[in-house]
Amino acid sequence: MKRLWILGSGGHAHVVIDTARAIGDFEIAGILDDDPRRLGTHVSGVEVVGPITRESVVRFGIERAVIAVGANRARFGIAARLEGTVAWTTLVHPRAYVAAHTRLGAGTVVFAGAVVQPGARLGDHVILNTHCSVDHDGAIGDFAHIAPGAHLAGDVRVGPGAFVGLNVGIVPGIDVGEWATVGAGAIVLRDVAPRSTVVGVPATLLER
Repeated sequence: MKRLWILGSGGHAHVVIDTARAIGDFEIAGILDDDPRRLGTHVSGVEVVGPITRESVVRFGIERAVIAVGANRARFGIAARLEGTVAWTTLVHPRAYVAAHTRLGAGTVVFAGAVVQPGARLGDHVILNTHCSVDHDGAIGDFAHIAPGAHLAGDVRVGPGAFVGLNVGIVPGIDVGEWATVGAGAIVLRDVAPRSTVVGVPATLLER
């Protein structure tokens, strides 16, 4: 069994731990979290033993880890903080479908019921959440998060750090820019500009 550490102790950690256990190759060694109030608490029976720091990596002899934080910017910050100190582990739930001829980056997690079709490319620290799908030749950038029930048609490109919300639908060939947000239930018929937010059916720019 491979010893795997979990970084983050929120609700998302429950699903990451369950995915790792379902795979069957991992022993969950412990959890790190930056909130001192969570020290000594447990997530799915696993104890939070310290903060997410390089010092903790050395203290606990951490070699293999996955970031269990749903917020994209927080996940980006943790990865930058620990760059070069641990091996980032990619997890694919046994009840997900990942076709041949796909690429899954380091630290990416694919939850139960998700579908990844041929030619798709996922960057590092991507989240494909429950029952979402990425169709043929899609490209998902580093630190992006595809929420439960979202469906991306063929040749959709999602930029780094973007968030695609619950039950979103995106038609073929669309570009979603880096760090953009697509609100829950939106149907995306046109490209989404970087760092913008779109909502509705059809999806339109949310004015601020």
